[in-house]
Order: sequence, then C-alpha cells, then structure tokens
Amino acid sequence: MIFRGLIFLSIALYVQTQNSCDVIEWTGGQFDWPNSATKSIYRSSGRYVPKNIIATRAQIFKDEVYLALPRYKPGVPVTLAKVNMKQKGCEAVLQPFPCWATQEEGDANAFQNVVDIYLDENYLLWVLDIGVVNTLCEPIRRSPPKVVAINVLNGRKVKTLDLSGLVCQASRLQYLVVEYAPDGRPYVYVTDAATRSILVFDVAGNRGYRVVLPRAVASSRRDVLYIALIRKGGANNNYLVITYLSGARIFQIKTEYLRTGQASGKIQDLGPKGGKIVILGTDLGSAIFFRFEGKPEIYRWEVGSLFKDYELVYKSPDCYLATQTIPDVGRHRLRVLESNFPDFIQDTVGCGASHRVALMISCLNC
Repeated sequence: MIFRGLIFLSIALYVQTQNSCDVIEWTGGQFDWPNSATKSIYRSSGRYVPKNIIATRAQIFKDEVYLALPRYKPGVPVTLAKVNMKQKGCEAVLQPFPCWATQEEGDANAFQNVVDIYLDENYLLWVLDIGVVNTLCEPIRRSPPKVVAINVLNGRKVKTLDLSGLVCQASRLQYLVVEYAPDGRPYVYVTDAATRSILVFDVAGNRGYRVVLPRAVASSRRDVLYIALIRKGGANNNYLVITYLSGARIFQIKTEYLRTGQASGKIQDLGPKGGKIVILGTDLGSAIFFRFEGKPEIYRWEVGSLFKDYELVYKSPDCYLATQTIPDVGRHRLRVLESNFPDFIQDTVGCGASHRVALMISCLNC
C-alpha cells in the first residue's frame, strides 16, 4: 500500500476544475436512520443536532470513505460513520459504522468520541476513542480511552486496546498511526499533547508504554501534537514526523527506537517551520502534506534533512479548510477532506457544517 515514485498528472488548484464525480458533499450530518420514528426521537431529545456534527478525519477503502465525527458538542448521534463515493444525489448520506448499536453515547462498550482513524495494509481500521464527550463545552467522561481495530471487510471488531493505564487526568489524546514491525507485529502510536508524550502500544504483546518527548519539541504551547508515519524504504527505516501546532520546529524519530523503548536522545531536529503548520497526511511513502494555520493552500514536502523545498499541490475553495489528506490506493489518487471548520468552532454554520471529500492529486506508479 505504499505510494512510490509519485508522478503528478494534474494538480487541482481550484475546485472549479474538478469533475463532479470527484467530489462528495454534505451539510451537517444526514444519516441513514433505521426509521423516521428513531430520527424524530433523537431530534426531540437533543441527541441529534445537525449543526453540531462535523467530520474531521477520514480513510478510504474501495468505494467507502470512513469518517470520524468527534463529539465536540451535544447532539452527535454517530461518531464513526462511512459514506459511499458512488451514491447519487446532492447530499451524501452517512451510515454508522459498523452499526447503530456501536454508537450509543453512555455505553462504555460503544464508541463515545472518535477523534482519529487509521487504515492499515491488512484492512484494519484503527479507531481512537478518547472516551470524553462534549469536549468544546462541558466535557463528560463516558469511558476510558481506547483504540479499537475493526476489519473493514466484515465490520467486525478484532481488537480493543485499553489506554487507561497510559494516561493521566490531564492527558489529551489526539492522533494515531499504526505500523507493522519487520517481524509482522503491529504497533500503535498515539499522541498525548498535554503530557508531551507518545503512547506506544505493542498489540501482539498486549502492553503499552509512554515515551516522553524532549522539552524542545514543545517550546511554546502544548496545543495540538501532530504525527505522521514516513516510510523511507527498508525494514527498519520508518520514521514518525512530530511537531506541535505552536512549536517553532519539526522533528523526526525512527520508529525502531520507539518500538524498542530506546527513544532517549534519538529525536532529530528537521529545522524551523516558518509558521504554524497543520499536518494533513502522507502519500504512504516519504512525503507529507500540510497547510499553514488558517490558510487554504496545501503543500507537499519530501521529508529530508531540513524542512524546506515544499511545493504547492492544492488550494481549498473559499470558506473551506482541509483537515486531512487521504490516499485512495485503489484509484491511485489522493483525496482531501475539507470543511468550514472555523465556522463550526465559532458556532456560525447555520444549519450545519459544509463538508467535501474532493480529488486532490492523480498519480501514476502509486
């Protein structure tokens, strides 16, 4: 599943140049309800408030786009959903994934607040559920934090990782990535922005530990801690690119050191960023995609010794900002999830946030 030797056929700088079949759009959250009565009950009880729903993270498998819908505010009936890229109509309809029963707020066995997802090469969708809902207003702890692996081929849970022993009251879990070691063992990496740490979980060994990052990584506010998994070729040549949103510099570390618990002194400084950047994703190889905070332009950077020589590859339309770039491996493309996220935060979205999953880059030899 690794993109190799990207050769760009087209760079869609403006959405007007895209064919409509390359774009999925929706407002708020239009769900595939079991029946109209259920929808009415959810709406009347305040458990369904369309303007409080936003998709922030996505992964693609075949024709399905899997979406994380964080419970930032009350009224989000589904926190993990999927949408079919071939469905017809102006508004995309979201389906709970795997089913409605797994979305029940207050049920510790169900998903409470999914903030990130990661699809690996073995068709497992890894889901980061922080267990705290209404995080932008009055946070409520519904369950311990966990990572759940779901087989997208059949929708079955295959593993649940309890993270409660790796966190503290101040912890703020944000992003995850997954890799397989040379011996085939899966490892999960989760960022804890508040404690300047990466949680490392050996899935096969059913054990986890915390790696505290150097103080230089968080030279200012501990706001958003981004990670991206970079593959540079070779069995032990994977890296995590690490940076805080407000951090002045960007770093990397070989994942081999994280897996063996020997990360002390192994962080490499890749230089100053020249501004606050939002890491959006990778090409599943050695490049990352990012944008500067509040800016619609997306850049591609081939991770090297210094943070420089990046290139413009896409620009979101007016009022939209990207929250993730998504490899669409089966079609040899990269797509982007974008929305009017700033309006959502300021509660000025009207009937709901506007979303798009759009074509970003077409490529050969992916």
